[in-house]
Amino acid sequence: MDRRAFLQNTGVIAAASALSIKSGSSMAAAKKYKMGLQLYTIRDEMAKDPISSLKKVKAMGYQDFELYGFDSENETYYGFKSGEFKTILDDLDLTSTSCHYGFYPYLERSQSDLMRFVDQCIKGAHALSSPYITWPWIAPEQRTLDNFKRMPNLLSKIGEQVTKAGLGFAYHNHGFEFDDHNGQNGFDIILSETDPALVKLQMDMYWVMHSANTTPKQLVDQHPGRFVMWHIKDMDTVTRDYTELGNGSINYLNVLPDPGKSGLEYYYIEQGSNFARNSIESVASSAAYFQQYLKALI
Repeated sequence: MDRRAFLQNTGVIAAASALSIKSGSSMAAAKKYKMGLQLYTIRDEMAKDPISSLKKVKAMGYQDFELYGFDSENETYYGFKSGEFKTILDDLDLTSTSCHYGFYPYLERSQSDLMRFVDQCIKGAHALSSPYITWPWIAPEQRTLDNFKRMPNLLSKIGEQVTKAGLGFAYHNHGFEFDDHNGQNGFDIILSETDPALVKLQMDMYWVMHSANTTPKQLVDQHPGRFVMWHIKDMDTVTRDYTELGNGSINYLNVLPDPGKSGLEYYYIEQGSNFARNSIESVASSAAYFQQYLKALI
């Protein structure tokens, strides 16, 4: 029996949710979060028909989105000018609270090139009324200890520029930040050597469970207030690849942090690949599972 079926049969999550609400902990805080989706999950559908895709996922209960694929030179998201895409979201009563921007090439470019790109991202985020700009990734050849030691200063400079513009800046982890480099790792360097006022963190819980020697809950307990956004996704029990929520090995009852302690502002469900049939059916499945079993915990 898989975990989804087990939970359906036992009602474990419902009982735990009731317990957390009765406890009066910040898990049951009054703040209400919109159910978010990282649109990279349905990138194939967004490439074909962005508006139709947004309508489909809205019908599943998704209300808020993290974007990807900003074209800085043309100032477009999904082929639409920033203001046009904001109108599309407004017409559908949807929001976008973050975007993954393509920062990694600027590790190899001049500071003036980077600052110009940051200004373009700020302009795009303002057009969308999107409160966060997020650095999502660095390329495999960039994942050296020397580069990780460069990152805090670079991230802090970006964070200062973004913060002055009235927005927030965050760094998103994968698994490679937890790789050991002679007793050090990139995640600890970024976490400990950046100013929390300038550089927030977006925790990808899948990658923490996949590659770190800790859990999301333990990270928040150790660093309260630092993780303002979450990515929520599941891990295949055999391959350790992505899978739909409830079909994998991550038991969020045990590892889901307290959102208040985390400093949580937004969360996004995501599945990068390995869809049971296709991306749309997978996000529908994850939405249904999340709303039935996990939403009460956030």
